[in-house]
Amino acid sequence: MITETPSDPRPSLAALSAPLVERLVADAPMLRLGIQRIGGACIVDAGIGHPGGLEAGRRIAELCMGGLGRVALGPIPGPPSWPFGVTVHSAQPVLACLGSQYAGWSLSHGSGKGAFFALGSGPGRALARQEALFDELDYRDTANAAAFVMEATALPPAELVAHIATSCGIAADRLTLVLTPTQSLAGTTQVVARVLEVALHKLHALGFPLDRVVDGIGMAPLPPAGGGFLTAMGRTNDAILYGGTVHLHVTGPDDAAEDLARRLPSAASRDHGRPFAEVFAAAKGDFYAIDSMLFSPARVIVTALDSGRSFHGGTLAPDLVERSFRDAR
Repeated sequence: MITETPSDPRPSLAALSAPLVERLVADAPMLRLGIQRIGGACIVDAGIGHPGGLEAGRRIAELCMGGLGRVALGPIPGPPSWPFGVTVHSAQPVLACLGSQYAGWSLSHGSGKGAFFALGSGPGRALARQEALFDELDYRDTANAAAFVMEATALPPAELVAHIATSCGIAADRLTLVLTPTQSLAGTTQVVARVLEVALHKLHALGFPLDRVVDGIGMAPLPPAGGGFLTAMGRTNDAILYGGTVHLHVTGPDDAAEDLARRLPSAASRDHGRPFAEVFAAAKGDFYAIDSMLFSPARVIVTALDSGRSFHGGTLAPDLVERSFRDAR
């Protein structure tokens, strides 16, 4: 049983996500997940030594949103060769996406060939509060248990596990780390389920007031899993950049909503127009050399609730999605 001390009128991400963690662990055999302990923490293997699957990825994506999001798999409009996709919705998209799902905590240990590195996402971020973003969100969670999702291909060292638990102010045996390699079935699914989060992150970068975002829904095609990391990274990014659609409901004046619809899509970036794997290769593997404005859905709809008017921006690029999903590196 998780306990939390109310310190914010908004819901506790840790409390909402706790039942999702418990069910994920309990259903591990059915979901083809591995469970083990490192430094006292519960480690959920969703693709390293155990195969995991699409359903595991769907449930991990909901966990990653702190229990404030719903993720579904099913048919979506898109390239005829790839008719299935991920649909994600949150009635509190700012808290679910930026306060939980965003991979904003850089975690590393060691150096050289044996170094471990991963970006931490999930509801535990609001306990650790290692990012300035939480001051801007003015959100602090308090609980005696924490959960994180990491796109990792190796098990974390005990020293890093201890650091994470200490940062969250909890005992190590109350920490759960879910590991999802990008090329795994679960990893591919949970990355594409970030289509709404990617839109919120860019909206934030553009300076749109977060308190004006009321609701949001997004969808993106589900790429084939497997292959190497570069293939998986390229496909999951392209699913969003060229195949993703997001609909946001906002308050405020029409001109602000219209401007957001114009600037939010990936087409507003100078790096738009090539599969992400090619963009990454041209940048010589340096993410910081890639225009940050590229990371956004292909198409957006912004509804201004005050007037009831909607504004559309961007367009899907099914040919690029098709090319990306068929190519392998």
